[in-house]
Amino acid sequence: MTAVESALAARLGADVTDPHRLSGGASRETWSFDADGRPLVLRRDPPGSPDPDAMAREAALLASAARAGVPVPSLVDHGDDLAGAPFMIMERLSGETIPRRLLRDEAFAAVRPRLARDLGGILARLHTMAPVPGLPEEDPLTAITAYYAAFDEPRPAVELALRWLREHRPPASGRRTVVHGDFRNGNLMIAPDGVTGVLDWELAHLGDPAEDLGWLCVKAWRFGSPHPVGGFGSRDDLLAGYAEAGGTPPTPDELHWWEVYGTLRWTILCRHQAERFLSGSDTSIEYAVLGRKVCEQEHDILLALGLTSPVTVRDPLAATPGSPPHDRPNASALIDAVGAFLLEAEQPDERLRFHARVAASALRIARRELLLGEAHKAAHATRLRKLGCDTDADLAAAIRDGTLDDRRDEVVEAIRAATIDKLTVANPRHLALPA
Repeated sequence: MTAVESALAARLGADVTDPHRLSGGASRETWSFDADGRPLVLRRDPPGSPDPDAMAREAALLASAARAGVPVPSLVDHGDDLAGAPFMIMERLSGETIPRRLLRDEAFAAVRPRLARDLGGILARLHTMAPVPGLPEEDPLTAITAYYAAFDEPRPAVELALRWLREHRPPASGRRTVVHGDFRNGNLMIAPDGVTGVLDWELAHLGDPAEDLGWLCVKAWRFGSPHPVGGFGSRDDLLAGYAEAGGTPPTPDELHWWEVYGTLRWTILCRHQAERFLSGSDTSIEYAVLGRKVCEQEHDILLALGLTSPVTVRDPLAATPGSPPHDRPNASALIDAVGAFLLEAEQPDERLRFHARVAASALRIARRELLLGEAHKAAHATRLRKLGCDTDADLAAAIRDGTLDDRRDEVVEAIRAATIDKLTVANPRHLALPA
């Protein structure tokens, strides 16, 4: 019996069976288990970074959400110490959270067309929740700018987004509510007959309710679907459902601003997660590969700003030359064999299966970079030189202070070309996804 299993059994005074860690949750552990046959879920801070106040706040948010008519799991228990970490135990809801299943499986075909409207209604009720003590409240654009600056890694695409957001910010709506902060496909439990639960409240704060609506429309949560609202439906359906449930919908321009903001926010959050690997604090393959997803969001920023279009590029792995005088199989084939082994090997739980898929993706990224890295480096240096810049930091500064405003088309083209190069290595299929 593991330490977590023993602690659960003691805390609940029950026979705990089938405990296993789930693949979701980049910042907290999530465990599924049964207690005397009752299906439950444990959310737990990593023992090395406990935050009891945040866990208590999330428990209070679940209670407030339930009172407002938001579908959430029932809270069973919470506290500061379960096997050395703050925790929360909830009922395990029926349904599915994995986006690709929700968007493709026949079991959800009947419910998909009404989900955008239903989610609008849920958000309208969520935005009537009573606040709980300790919720953060800060200007979102100021906060994300400071968060980005703290990396000291200037990015021209990010600077384009920040400048656009500053110049096009809508007037303050005056509406201040609880904002979920991560209301999206992947944090929603959905059964064949509808939404059964809104999960993962750790990013909740006070703010403009339009933030949640825009976040749900961010391209990252469509998972290849052409439908803008979580891959399920239209913005019109989302706003209609919001209005029908008593919410005051944002204007299309306001919604678009929050969608651009959300795309930028996810860019910065991916970079934040990658920092855990880069700093050595967590060597998980998941955090390593998240660093190579930043360019996906940079491409999506350009799409959201109307500065690029989907494009199809040839995957450089489609044909790999041999490498004489070495024997066969060559290095590329060996890397492919390792990737196939990771995907096909028996893994004892869902989390390891997920990490095996991520590791196989990391191998493909490494292969592409070995094939194209030097050529891309030279091409980018040429692009910068034509703009009178030595580095990306120089170009980012020029965008920020406006010194290249008279050459904006050239600046955008250089950023677009660099983003295509990065994505050709990291994930060429992302370039062709619908805008």
